[in-house]
Amino acid sequence: MTPVARRRRRRRYRAGRIALFALVVLAAAAAGVWFGRRATTAGQHPAAAAVRPRTTSPAQTETVRHVSAPTAPPRLLYGTPLLAGAHVRVRAPAAILVDADTGRVLWAERPHERRKIASLTKIMTATLALHEVPWESTVTVARSVTRVPLVREGLRTGEHAKAWKLFYSLLLYSGNDDANQLAISSAGSVHAFLRQMNDEAQKLGLHDTHYTSPSGVRDRGNYSTPWDLAALTRYAFRNPRFDRLVRTRRIQVRWAAPTNSKIYLNNNFLLHEYRGANGVKTGYTHEAGWCLVASATRHGRRLIAVVLDSPNLYGDATRLLNLGFSHS
Repeated sequence: MTPVARRRRRRRYRAGRIALFALVVLAAAAAGVWFGRRATTAGQHPAAAAVRPRTTSPAQTETVRHVSAPTAPPRLLYGTPLLAGAHVRVRAPAAILVDADTGRVLWAERPHERRKIASLTKIMTATLALHEVPWESTVTVARSVTRVPLVREGLRTGEHAKAWKLFYSLLLYSGNDDANQLAISSAGSVHAFLRQMNDEAQKLGLHDTHYTSPSGVRDRGNYSTPWDLAALTRYAFRNPRFDRLVRTRRIQVRWAAPTNSKIYLNNNFLLHEYRGANGVKTGYTHEAGWCLVASATRHGRRLIAVVLDSPNLYGDATRLLNLGFSHS
């Protein structure tokens, strides 16, 4: 009897230990579940806050729209022609006369008629390049520049030249190779520079102007109007270097051997023939005809005359400038 009693006590003791162990395991599991849920909730909370949609008030939305709105172009020319009734014989089919200081239109004949403009294109080329190419920087001539159609000053592939020398050749001699090189130096390529030229035309409100080359040697798709050219010239005059370039009659510059020296003569003969003349640019192609943007200053007053496709461009410009100076 005694041995049997001992076995029962041992079995009860073992059963108690097993039950106690089971309770500890269950308690630990419950605690693990509770802590796991808490950690999961804490981990999900920032993520939920991150994906929560942001609310934007109507006032904030309207502000964003206003920031992206384009700015209005500057008013470079204005008014109906003050001297519309004045009798003046101009043979150019499209022309204009404006006050360079105020932008007031004085006289006009088909001022918004789109026409080919030849090398008058170089006014925009110079205006942009003067902002992008440092005056004293050294330019390395690209191979493509030497293959542009005439007129060329004769730049050679790989040669180095000061940028200011190319600007003088561009606006005095009217070198097409100078135009292409300045375009590449400004924007990295001719095509990129053309985009800049057309973008700048739109920013200035020149809505009847489009460029297909930096030089104007390509007539197709390259056009402007007397109004737009006068407005662009008035804008270009804000740069003192442009003003100084277009009034220069002659300049001699040093050049690398074997050239050694070059002389640039201004193609605008009005600088020699008209008292007070101080600019701006001539142009010619077979399709565009003879074109001229002229400027002159007398008694502190500066005028701009534009004549397109004129059989007598200097005579037309002279008559227009005389008309303007005779009516102060």
